[in-house]
Amino acid sequence: MKKILIIEDDNSIAEIERDFLEISGFETFIVADGIEGLKHASSGEYDLILLDLMLPNIDGYEICKRIRGTIDIPIIMVTARIEDIDKIRGLGLGADDYISKPFSPTELVARVKANLAQYERLTTGNSEKNEELKAGNVTINSKAHRVYVDGEEIEFKNKEYELLLFLVTNADIVFNKEILYEKIWGMDAYGDIKTVAVHINRLRDKIEKDPSNPVHIQTVWGAGYRFKV
Repeated sequence: MKKILIIEDDNSIAEIERDFLEISGFETFIVADGIEGLKHASSGEYDLILLDLMLPNIDGYEICKRIRGTIDIPIIMVTARIEDIDKIRGLGLGADDYISKPFSPTELVARVKANLAQYERLTTGNSEKNEELKAGNVTINSKAHRVYVDGEEIEFKNKEYELLLFLVTNADIVFNKEILYEKIWGMDAYGDIKTVAVHINRLRDKIEKDPSNPVHIQTVWGAGYRFKV
């Protein structure tokens, strides 16, 4: 049974999240305070974290920033703020996905299941492979889940790694945002495709010598993105 940590100071929302997740077969634990939330999130006992942004004592942004260096599990930010900059900031700190309040319980459960499925596929799907993919100055060891740029290992979070792996595996093929979202996040009904652009920018920051003038991860205007070898 997968264990979900809910960090949410609105008790009514937390209870809705808990009830629908438990009906769907998940074990849940609720924390309403940022300090306690950080403590539990850092414990390594959970399979996914639902993280509210506006929390007492420590906000969701800071919690995400602190735990991302040590905990590599899906983090879904839950926010009542609708500004794109808030969502982009959360993704930039290492969140895998976000969901805006008010949300439908079925959407919440679908997002949780999709992120867990993608994480499991990423961490176990390549267990029988021991191959290296090379494209330009980028080398990916698919079994070890490691990426090297010019021979130096660079850390990639779950969705960053999977997006890069997909683009490299399909080098020189152009994919639009909708297709990339469906392939990497596993859903085409509920998600916000702005997430794709944020992750593309993060990849460029990590592998391109000049992210503002990318050589590998190129934008094909009006069509999408491709990895150019």
